[in-house]
Formats: sequence, C-alpha cells, structure tokens
Amino acid sequence: MGTDWNHGAVFETVPKLPHGLNGIIVSPDAHIGKNCTIFHQVTIGNDYRKLENVPTIGDNVTIFPGAKIVGKVHIGNNCKIGANAVVVKDVPDNSLVVVGEQRIIQNNKIT
Repeated sequence: MGTDWNHGAVFETVPKLPHGLNGIIVSPDAHIGKNCTIFHQVTIGNDYRKLENVPTIGDNVTIFPGAKIVGKVHIGNNCKIGANAVVVKDVPDNSLVVVGEQRIIQNNKIT
C-alpha cells in the first residue's frame, strides 16, 4: 500500500463493466470484492490525506454511473450505490445509497 505504484487494485473476480472502462477511476490500493458491477464515470479513490485511505468494497456490489466512493470506507456486501452518490462513510451490508430528491429550478424558484 501507499506510494508503491508497481501494483494495482485488487479485484476478487473480474468486474462487470456494462459501459466499458469509460471514465472509471480506481485507486491502485483499493480492494473490490466478488461480482462487482461498475458503471461509467465512477471514482473509487483516496481521500487526498493519505494515499492508502482508499475504499474496500464487498461482494455483489453495484456502483451506478457517476458515483464517487472516497476515503477509507467499507462498502458492505450486496449494496447498491446510486447514480452520482458521494460516499465518504461506511455502508452496511444490504444497503442502498442514493442522492437527494430531484429539484427543478424554474424562473429562480425551486420546486
């Protein structure tokens, strides 16, 4: 771990990449469990405080487009991380993480 860039992230099994590698960033120190699905524009990275502060992702996790998982967090087994969610805290097994409700702004009024 740390600054030894001669290694890479650990994937327990080959991840499913429904949209290819388009914009996916994975820290070289991250650990990703079995049967993970990662959509486009996902970041799994360090928190910039320490290079080794990276996520550990459990088995059977789906990470939807645009999600960011940052820092020394643990994503439990069988979780779904919703589109554009930003995860900076641990997520227990069998959880769904989503962003807030859609807001529409028209004529400078939020509805």
